[in-house]
Amino acid sequence: MKELAGRLSALDPDAGAALRAVIYFDRLVEGRAGLEAIVRGAALLTGVPARLVDVGRGVHVEVDVEGRRRAAATAADDTWPAVAVVPGGPPTLWLERPGPIGPLDAVVLERAAAACRACFDRTGARPSVTADDGTTRASIEVLLDAAASPRTRRTVAAQLGLDPAGLARALALSDGTALVEAVPARPGREPVPGREPVAAGQRVVPAQVADRRTGVGPAVPVLELPSSWQAARTALRFTAGGTAMDPGPRVVHADQLGGLAVLAAAVGPATPPDPDVQALNRAAAAAPWMLATLEAVTTSPSLRAAAVGLTVHHSTLQERLHQAEQVLGWSVHDPNGRLRLHLAFALRRLHRSHITGAG
Repeated sequence: MKELAGRLSALDPDAGAALRAVIYFDRLVEGRAGLEAIVRGAALLTGVPARLVDVGRGVHVEVDVEGRRRAAATAADDTWPAVAVVPGGPPTLWLERPGPIGPLDAVVLERAAAACRACFDRTGARPSVTADDGTTRASIEVLLDAAASPRTRRTVAAQLGLDPAGLARALALSDGTALVEAVPARPGREPVPGREPVAAGQRVVPAQVADRRTGVGPAVPVLELPSSWQAARTALRFTAGGTAMDPGPRVVHADQLGGLAVLAAAVGPATPPDPDVQALNRAAAAAPWMLATLEAVTTSPSLRAAAVGLTVHHSTLQERLHQAEQVLGWSVHDPNGRLRLHLAFALRRLHRSHITGAG
């Protein structure tokens, strides 16, 4: 496909650019990329800022022309090219380019929207109960408290609109917010209408919160939510800011941690940094691109895939890794070296102390 795109570019530059955009977003979907990576791709491919805003899901992601995350700016302009991520819905993905839409813009918007839909489908944003007021907050605390009796938790669950006999999972957010999300009893089965887990007057929020780190607990019977809450708090400690100096996932699912969860019990803010963590910190000080490059290597199926995710040439990635290895003191070109690097990133996140509610 890449060779075809090159040949097509020689004949028709616009068609070649469009095909490269299709390939780019297909690879993001294959790599299970997050929303920020998708919006960043739209900005880099078109050369203009891009934004994704979905109020219903609590999503707001804006990326500038350099691919950097930025704070929420002005309201979207009606003249900007836009597309709805949800078919038939209002525009939610924009390119900040006034004027008529170009051929490449149209392809980028279409493929980026499809990638966003794939991300939403994969993460399964469903209605949740959130502690928006004192009464609900107290009820959720009881529901997640292992010291509360099963009878009390059953009563509170019913008050919050949760089926005591159903499944749910807890979510721990970096600002201390606790959420409880109902989970269908089996794949493809949605909650029964009128039984959604949203207490009266509460705001419907998604499982994935774009602007806050989130630890997601496993699905358990409602009366066993304290165990899901504890796992969610552990998962929260493995989240990252998603920035150049703190790259990594903003949302972590506890049931995907595996043996890494064991590290959480042994490592904390007061634990002396491991030598490999110190090496990562030296790498962070050596160059602004260093940590993002290394993190991409640990999460991509191949070095070529990492280069695509970073939007750099394969040879550029190789040069960066050569510099990084000199700072780290070990090779990241072999499986053992990448495993060591992955563990170093995990340990580095566990050393943080500023995440509220992460026990």
